[in-house]
Amino acid sequence: MAKAKILFVEDNKTQARVTKEFLEKNGYDVYWVEDGKSAIKSTREHSFDVIILDLILPDLNGNEVCRWLKMNDATRGIPIIILTAKNSIENKVEGLEAGADDYLSKPYMDTELNARIYACLRTKALQDELLRKNRQLEDLLSKVEVLAITDPLTGLFNRRRFETIFEKELKRAIRHRTPVSCMMIDIDHFKAVNDTFGHRAGDSVLIETAAILKKSVREIDLVARWGGEEFIVLLPQSSSEDAMRPASRILESISGHEFAATPGSRVTVSIGLANSHQVHLDTDGEKLINSADIALYDAKRRGRNRIELFREK
Repeated sequence: MAKAKILFVEDNKTQARVTKEFLEKNGYDVYWVEDGKSAIKSTREHSFDVIILDLILPDLNGNEVCRWLKMNDATRGIPIIILTAKNSIENKVEGLEAGADDYLSKPYMDTELNARIYACLRTKALQDELLRKNRQLEDLLSKVEVLAITDPLTGLFNRRRFETIFEKELKRAIRHRTPVSCMMIDIDHFKAVNDTFGHRAGDSVLIETAAILKKSVREIDLVARWGGEEFIVLLPQSSSEDAMRPASRILESISGHEFAATPGSRVTVSIGLANSHQVHLDTDGEKLINSADIALYDAKRRGRNRIELFREK
């Protein structure tokens, strides 16, 4: 409280000097200006804890200054005490409606002004604490939301999030009759990686693989960890030919990548690819995913480290 910074707006120099001296003796940092325009300019250049505002100023009316400050996001939280010789009920109501937090009639006792400043600071401190806790709560909720939709190891979306977005993309594809492709990707012989190098090495391979997948597709494509060593990619507005290009990039990038945790050992993936136009997609999204899974099985069966495109029999 003792270090509070006060903007004092008063055109009466004699009154201003007396009040400023009193407030500074009470430990406040007082910044004095003589008109409304200077007051508004000062709030843009400095941060204040309380504003003491004379109602009658040589340029703008004190209520106009108050109204402007309360409409501005940067200054609306600063308590404003209006000082005036006009002490009718109408004048007080007008000031309070303009956004003033308190109203003190002239002439006033310095001790009363100090008490009102202290009350405003106390209220502001409570409001600031509430805002701080609200921000902390919002941050916590954001983190919880991220955890709910993210795979904690790879940082990719998890299966639940993929299914939610997939449902929306499927409806859009059906409505606009645009193709959508799906890739199922599985790391070849992943058990051998864990058995040979350990589970931490296996985790490292998953993390690096996830990063390669993200770099190999478009921003609108959705990459998620499906489970274990298996990943899934949704490619909106992509034909089989369109999807084959990122699939080939993924295959080549992973097979040519030197994984830090498996020195001297080559890691590869198998990819199953299915397209909505080939599987005669209707409202059943599982059919597309299952088709990509069948293609993945064919890639495994035919030697791994390859891409297989689903073809309905």
